[in-house]
Amino acid sequence: MKLDKIDIRILCELQKNGRISNVELAELINLSPSPCLMRVKRLQTEGFITGYSAQIDVSKLGRTLTVFAEITLKNHRQIDFARFLTTVEKIDSVVECHLVSGGYDYLVKFITAGISEYQALMERLVEMDVGIDKYFSFVVLKSPIVKSHLPLESIFSS
Repeated sequence: MKLDKIDIRILCELQKNGRISNVELAELINLSPSPCLMRVKRLQTEGFITGYSAQIDVSKLGRTLTVFAEITLKNHRQIDFARFLTTVEKIDSVVECHLVSGGYDYLVKFITAGISEYQALMERLVEMDVGIDKYFSFVVLKSPIVKSHLPLESIFSS
């Protein structure tokens, strides 16, 4: 399915407010409610919209620690990548995991209750023998810019 300008506008508005009513959404994108709802349902069916969730301000939760870890695996066979991913996807503290190019294999974002919880988690991961060769941790001190939306209009304007 190819997205048109109206689809992009729908996605942009839903990123800003996933709880917006269909009538309000239709008004914002200058479409009548029925075709607007049909488009939203099509975007959901086609997998462009994968779900709706609340955005939580981590700083309001009390004592939390955000850590980015560069993780390098010992071996680079498909089975090694699969074993690592199967393990980390089960860890609630892992909120993002990216396979990257460059000097390491994965960039993983953890959110934990503190440094000792993070360190215990990493020690368990290394002891589980899921193929970790080495890791480097970067503790987040402050997050002055965190965006929860994709730059859809600039991506699709090209």
